[in-house]
Amino acid sequence: MCRTTKEIWDTLLITHQGNSQVKYNKIDLLVQQYEQFTIPEEESIDNGFARFNTIITSLKALDEGFSSKNYVRKFLRALHPKWRAKVTAIEESNDLTSLSLDELIGNLKVYEAIIKKDFEMVNGKREESRSLALKA
Repeated sequence: MCRTTKEIWDTLLITHQGNSQVKYNKIDLLVQQYEQFTIPEEESIDNGFARFNTIITSLKALDEGFSSKNYVRKFLRALHPKWRAKVTAIEESNDLTSLSLDELIGNLKVYEAIIKKDFEMVNGKREESRSLALKA
């Protein structure tokens, strides 16, 4: 029913983003999700980053967002306290203003793999000790 490309564009914007009131309400909800974002102890870095990325991508789509250094700092603050030693090491060894979110995630995933491997080794040794104790 639109006669010009401008009318088509305006109709698409309202259909997908809503009017300005709807847009600002969406932004408010996303900013609230961003501010309250945390990563529980049992959640993997990949899953936490996927949830975080959904929020920041949605904000960017609505022409609202934060700087990349803000994303890095927020993600570090959102990590469970078990990550505190790694967070401190990252903060001390890197200039957080130049560290990208992708580099941070890569760094955390490597550390997560190391922790998982160490945990499996410790559990394997415990099982080995138990079976030796049972044989004795």
